[in-house]
Amino acid sequence: GMVIVDSPVNPPERPHRGPDRKGRPNRIYPDLASALSRFRLAPPQLCENLYAVDYIARWSLKKADEGGWTWKFDPMIWTHFDPGKDPGEMLQAARCRVAIIRGENSSLMPDDVREYMRKLLGYQVPFISIPHADHHVMLDQPIAFIAALRTMLAEWNHSDPHRSVTEVPSPSQA
Repeated sequence: GMVIVDSPVNPPERPHRGPDRKGRPNRIYPDLASALSRFRLAPPQLCENLYAVDYIARWSLKKADEGGWTWKFDPMIWTHFDPGKDPGEMLQAARCRVAIIRGENSSLMPDDVREYMRKLLGYQVPFISIPHADHHVMLDQPIAFIAALRTMLAEWNHSDPHRSVTEVPSPSQA
């Protein structure tokens, strides 16, 4: 199965406003403290669980070959996605179990996006909103996220793995 966590498929009237698809090399910082001070959540949001943000920041850095510190992530990651494919059609074409978890206060998955995705999937998949969470659900509400995920996976152990895809409208009809 596939669990989608706060990753929107936007309705046609709400175009995608994702990260810049142009890659650029990761910056090299002179020391660990300088690099840590530049860590940001994207999209920007406050997070009360600073220990989790700090943990992710520290494990997202590595010593650079040239000296100093740099990010581990691939700066070209967004250039690998094909924006020509319709995300709604890709979501509908999934032939595995699908569940969606979102932050109730997510700026990326507000209620209209949630409703559009539910309609695309024929209202046949679990769709869980985590209270008091923004986009970074795992950082905002880690215990609630784990509880929701465990419950959903336990439910998958005995529920029907198939959903009807013939009744689902195409993205242009949704």
